[in-house]
Amino acid sequence: MAKEIKTIGVLTSGGDAPGMNAAIRAVVRKSIVNGKKVKGIQRGYAGLLNEEIFDMTPRDVSDTIQMGGTILRTARCEEFKTEEGQKKGAEICKKHKIDGLVVIGGDGSYRGAQKLAAHGINTIGIPGTIDLDIACTEYTIGFDTAVNTAMQAIDKVRDTSSSHERCSIIEVMGRNAGYIALWCGVANGAEDILIPERYEFNEQEIINNIIANRKKGKTHHLIINAEGIGHSTSMARRIEAATGIETRATILGYMQRGGSPTCKDRYYASMMGAYAADILCKGETNRVVGYQHGQFVDFDIDEALAMQKEISPFQYEVSRMLAI
Repeated sequence: MAKEIKTIGVLTSGGDAPGMNAAIRAVVRKSIVNGKKVKGIQRGYAGLLNEEIFDMTPRDVSDTIQMGGTILRTARCEEFKTEEGQKKGAEICKKHKIDGLVVIGGDGSYRGAQKLAAHGINTIGIPGTIDLDIACTEYTIGFDTAVNTAMQAIDKVRDTSSSHERCSIIEVMGRNAGYIALWCGVANGAEDILIPERYEFNEQEIINNIIANRKKGKTHHLIINAEGIGHSTSMARRIEAATGIETRATILGYMQRGGSPTCKDRYYASMMGAYAADILCKGETNRVVGYQHGQFVDFDIDEALAMQKEISPFQYEVSRMLAI
């Protein structure tokens, strides 16, 4: 028989993402509607080990859905990567009568949830990461807001780049995934898009492209560079030296994580939070929520972590074709 869940804990782990508060709100309210108690855990797994645990009511998540970041805060935790830390975390959950735990975060957070499940704590993961790099889902909480924030910033840089007839390299986030760079590259009309999944580190090809475009009469050149490639400032110096064209690097950085979440991030995060609470209340464990083909679904965490995600060859080829 499925284990009866009486108290559900919720935490956010790893990098923050706009929409996490919508997911927290849905977990809290759906769990309470289902007759369960809810406990919030502050600062991720680090807060779990430090017993930063408190009771949550529907009122605790009022007026939070529009807020960026995470009201539960988040942190990295090296101790939780150890067997001793994982056992301690499970023991603390049991001490506070937490039978089930919803973990909102990325792959690293899922690995922590996987370990807690092995120690007898029912766990459900929700994909909260702006990187869109989780293979089992077509959507991750925060990506939509982050990519729109980046797009708007790039539009502004492009205006001044065009006025001064510059080449601009704009570095966007995404860790080792190029989704933000690809989407912004297409949406912002970039001449070059550099993503770790496809880039061959052929800087001369970029230089040749800049020179050829200048001869065609283009007055500016926009390069979107993914964080996984990086080195935008030194790349700008080399390009300027090779072309004689003023080249500037702009690193958007953590501004992409902040801001009020878009409608999509609020809505999808709410659905995922409610879905996670429901399957946890049914006794499910070691699962991760995803979104595929218009439906909210769930997978075994072991299966989800084993999946590989790749940039669509069609989408990448279209991005190159549109840049000519």
